[in-house]
Amino acid sequence: MSTPPAGISEADWETWPAGARELILSQHEEIELLRSQLTALASKLASLRERIGRNSRNSSKPPSSDGLGFNPPERRKGSGRKRGGQPGHPGSGPELLPIERVDEVVEHHPDACRRCGTLLQGVGEDPDPMRHQVIEIPPITPLVIEHRLHRLVCPCCSTSTCATLPADVEASHYGPRLSALVGLLGSAFPLSFSKTQALLQQLLGVEISCGAIARVRQRLSSALAEPMAQALAAARQQPVAYVDETGAPTGNAVDARAA
Repeated sequence: MSTPPAGISEADWETWPAGARELILSQHEEIELLRSQLTALASKLASLRERIGRNSRNSSKPPSSDGLGFNPPERRKGSGRKRGGQPGHPGSGPELLPIERVDEVVEHHPDACRRCGTLLQGVGEDPDPMRHQVIEIPPITPLVIEHRLHRLVCPCCSTSTCATLPADVEASHYGPRLSALVGLLGSAFPLSFSKTQALLQQLLGVEISCGAIARVRQRLSSALAEPMAQALAAARQQPVAYVDETGAPTGNAVDARAA
């Protein structure tokens, strides 16, 4: 004897034809199956909606995961005041460097009293003068080192022997620091050959051709090929790439994709 579904009495159940009872039981099982699937889908939908609603502003997700459809927060509205220090606000500037980092001290004394004009030479010293520091770049001139390889004749066998460059001396005409700068200007600060040439000439007084710049960069690329391959292999094995975007101002808005 089959058990009637909930809501149907056994007396009524027994009065129904066997075919009807079988159809009702089959439909009841299908309804229960669909109900359980609907509950699971509703739970999954709620989870997906919660995940879609996450962004870098309301969760620990990085800004790079926000996608192209997400706009960073707008800049706050201006207060109507001009930029910079406001009237009555004490001025500020860079902090003074400690005296041990000062290369030159220039003393300035007033010549005469600002009220009556009395000369002030030799009237004393100020134990706590006001300090003002100016940071300047010293004149830069390239350091040229000439290596002379002498050739001597052996007094025993008359063989002529020429000296060789030490291992720590570059065979190139450009030293390691200058070569590193040429590489830096073409990578971290991606300047063209001509702009690199102009910068070295105008700032450092170094005359170098575009062809020499190309050769220096090629030599550096070859020297760094193996370390770069090792670093790339190590990075690919890391569980997190630590790659992110940072919002950058573009016109009047902040665009996370500008970075």
